[in-house]
Amino acid sequence: MSETEIPQSDRLGDYPHPREVAGFQGQADAERALFDAFMSGRMQHAWLLTGPKGIGKATLAYRMARFVLHYGTPEAARAAGASDLSVPLDSTAFNQIAAGSHPNLITVRRPWDEKTKKLKTVITVDEVRRIAHFFGLTASERGAWRVVVIDSADEMNANAANALLKALEEPPPNGLFLVLSHQPGRLLPTIRSRCRTLRMTPLGTEDIAAMIADAEREAEARASNSRKKVTATPEAERMQLAYLSEGSLGRALSIAGSGGLALYRELASLLAQLPRPDIAALHAFADKAGKRGADDTYETMIELLTHWLQRLVRAGAGLDPGPDIVEGEGAAMRRLAAGGSLDRWVEVWEKISQITARGEALNTDRKLVILNVFSMLEAVANERTGA
Repeated sequence: MSETEIPQSDRLGDYPHPREVAGFQGQADAERALFDAFMSGRMQHAWLLTGPKGIGKATLAYRMARFVLHYGTPEAARAAGASDLSVPLDSTAFNQIAAGSHPNLITVRRPWDEKTKKLKTVITVDEVRRIAHFFGLTASERGAWRVVVIDSADEMNANAANALLKALEEPPPNGLFLVLSHQPGRLLPTIRSRCRTLRMTPLGTEDIAAMIADAEREAEARASNSRKKVTATPEAERMQLAYLSEGSLGRALSIAGSGGLALYRELASLLAQLPRPDIAALHAFADKAGKRGADDTYETMIELLTHWLQRLVRAGAGLDPGPDIVEGEGAAMRRLAAGGSLDRWVEVWEKISQITARGEALNTDRKLVILNVFSMLEAVANERTGA
């Protein structure tokens, strides 16, 4: 089974893998920092790319890998007139990296378990030890760069983290580590201290809307030789996905791929009816979102509920909750948040996080979890509105 056929923890559905993405937008400062460091001739051997999930860290890492492996030296890049990290689309570096076959690039991520036919839940020490073997091999050309992408370091177990620390402490000449982390505070301080941190920020709404269209076009091109059909999302819905994404393209694509917009409309309508949601509609919603095997739908529903509650708290604090995706939801948020302290909503928000996490750990019936969550919301709404 080839690199591209094995299920990969860092690929989202049928959308292009970050190593296949040619374009890049919304993170100009981060790209400039990497470009300037390389062109200075004094580039740090290890970079920690941080920020929320889905904002382009992996896309930037592979973009940097292509640039380094294509040009090799600042002089070559300067002679070619390079002004950013792009490389020719017909270059060997671009096409080999897109295919997952470049000899001087290794990606460390959660591996596929042939026994269970599932992705492992962590990056194991054996995966990180591949780095030493990789650097032990002779580079294809004398003095050529060798690049390691770790996606993401948050998923390493303790032994893997210690093995990475050892690799960072003994970097080979022309070795480059691009370490991705969504929650860098959880990493070993010694790992953080051996990397230059590059903090990336959430993407803008318009950037995400445009990038959704780009991702769908690339997905359609990939599916052109198969029976799969990629339906383009209308512009208005792309903007709605962008608002729901909280600055994460990955989250926007995940919501789109799991039918999240339709799900959100149902959820927001029920929430707007608090403290007295339509019982039949609530049970129908819980049946759909909580049914066995609908993991993506359930996880998306929990994310969307959390997003709605965050906006409610913002409204109660006198801040803009953002544009309505469902007509009248902003007014409903302000109505439910009015009349006193927001502590009860924050408390129920935290309890919902605990209940859903505990429900997954205990394999509880998801429909019951959803109904329990709404019962808690109804109780708080009754207190606030006096209904």
